[in-house]
Amino acid sequence: MKVLRQWAAPLAGYVIVSVLFFSLQVPTANAAMVTTDALLRSAQVQQDRLNIEAALDRADVHDALAGYGVDPTQIQARLDALSDDELHALATNIDNLPAAGTDPLSFLLFIFIVLLITDILGFTQVFPFVKHRAR
Repeated sequence: MKVLRQWAAPLAGYVIVSVLFFSLQVPTANAAMVTTDALLRSAQVQQDRLNIEAALDRADVHDALAGYGVDPTQIQARLDALSDDELHALATNIDNLPAAGTDPLSFLLFIFIVLLITDILGFTQVFPFVKHRAR
């Protein structure tokens, strides 16, 4: 019994210190309810990205963008810089207007929207009516 008490006191100290050390190192998990709206919005954003990428993957769109001086390697970077609302607006316009299709006005409107968004984000300086921040 005396040997057990001799080992128990130092061992208890090590156990207490290790429990405190490990409990301070592990962050607590916070659980929250995920609403249906948040899930639907996330799914909508993914679908919008797929629609835009599918429209931009067409050869005639690549040729037209190259004709306007848009570098094909920057297209993905410009899409990644768009907010969710801008993506949805662009995806809605792509679905409603056939870009590079039979209607040239629709294609020009699509190019105008893409250039306007990139001009607002500061990637290009095409339109004089867009105010740019001083760098």
